[in-house]
Amino acid sequence: MKPFILAAVLLAASPALANTDSPASGHDTGGIAWQRGDVDAAFAQAKSSNKPLFLYWGANWCPPCNQVKATIFNRQEFIERSRAFIPVYIDGDSPGAQKLGTQFKVRGYPTMILFKPDGTELTRLPGEVDADRYLQTLTLGLSAARPVKATLASALRNDKPLSADEWRLLADYAWETDEAQLVADDKLVDTLRKLAGLVPADQVDVAVRLQLKALAAAASGEKVVGFDKAGGLAIVRQVLVEPRLARDNFDVVVNYAGEVVSLLTDAKSPDRLTLVAAWNKALQKLVFDDSLSTADRLGAVAAQVALAKAVADADHLPPALLQQVRERISEADKSTTNGYERQSVISTAAHALSEAGLIGESDALLQAELKRSHSPYYFMLSLASNAKKRGDKAGALNWYEQAYAKSEGPATRLQWGGTYVAALVELSPQDEARISQATQAVFSEVADTQNAFYERNRRSLEKIVAKLAEWNKTKQHDVVVKKALGQLGSICTKLPASDAQKPICQGLVKPA
Repeated sequence: MKPFILAAVLLAASPALANTDSPASGHDTGGIAWQRGDVDAAFAQAKSSNKPLFLYWGANWCPPCNQVKATIFNRQEFIERSRAFIPVYIDGDSPGAQKLGTQFKVRGYPTMILFKPDGTELTRLPGEVDADRYLQTLTLGLSAARPVKATLASALRNDKPLSADEWRLLADYAWETDEAQLVADDKLVDTLRKLAGLVPADQVDVAVRLQLKALAAAASGEKVVGFDKAGGLAIVRQVLVEPRLARDNFDVVVNYAGEVVSLLTDAKSPDRLTLVAAWNKALQKLVFDDSLSTADRLGAVAAQVALAKAVADADHLPPALLQQVRERISEADKSTTNGYERQSVISTAAHALSEAGLIGESDALLQAELKRSHSPYYFMLSLASNAKKRGDKAGALNWYEQAYAKSEGPATRLQWGGTYVAALVELSPQDEARISQATQAVFSEVADTQNAFYERNRRSLEKIVAKLAEWNKTKQHDVVVKKALGQLGSICTKLPASDAQKPICQGLVKPA
């Protein structure tokens, strides 16, 4: 899953694409009249004009956010549709953004929500699908007769038939960014499986997608007791042997390959070998599918790496696979000139190289990108991760420190600062002075941060406090920890009693 003054990036124009500046400028950019700042005024405008409201919650550094800007927001079709709704851009580092995040129950970047003119949430849009599917889902949401929450309730009651469009809207709902608005996290897998079983027989594609979404949720979350592995295998095999189904559901096929294989099969089992072979065959088609974005095609390469590691020694991956990793990444690096798209492409490429054991090549790619990226501090975290993987603790901490120092925007700086403190505790627990200095620096920024105890800000602070508590479990660092929490406590005392942040702040200090 934040600094939000984007560097000006010109998008190449084509019949399907239009030049689009950053939405961060706050006025009509590229034909989209983004509303920023006063969200209440935007909702009032939606109500008075009887138009739906489209809310985008994103971050400058976030690769998926940049992917959306490069592949969806710049499309003429999206620009034209934007005239039918009030488009609102919430920048995670803008004043009040994290409080709005709590209000709208959004956490991960990007999250995109459609609201009715009266402010009722209609649906959440999937950022991981391709542009055509996204636009289809947007159109369905704009024309929906009722919110997807009501549609889901009706489907689960099975009291009256849903329309084909309503089933499609459920299948393409952004379950990954639902934040328990429709379904509690621990009920998601069972709910998706139940929905799949209720889909009419003539809508096989919808049922398949819901089953795949259930598999993805089961594979990426807590262990599901009594999960039907045989049924899951049957669905996956059906998708992998049918190119159209694999392409239609590429987001699951690409993004959850290793996790689903591990969920459904045992290590070194014949079932695993057979499943990986079939999955690789499907992925190979996606690697060269020009209808997919460059980042998505590289994602397919990264998935092949994950599958190879599921069946072989991670240090001895097939030479042919390593060659493909290098070739696909080299081509993507040379051909991708759009600044937004590069943020996503280089992130995916560097990860694929690192996972393939080509850490030096990943480093070289990342360091070159530091000079080009509008958010170089994001790639510094990847460089830190690579150094850590090599066992270079000092090098890792140097990159974590640089990333924090270079990061921009209050929410981003709290998140990057929390990551730096956590890394110090993990990699250099004996260095009390450095840990104390870093923690005090982050907490000093908290005092000047508006809404410091909402949403992502709160989670960053929770992370720091938890790490300090873990570090001090034997009380050997009591002086440092009490000083840090005392610093945070002084911020709590300055918050008005009526401020909803006060009990949150006090809860953080309580471990002292």
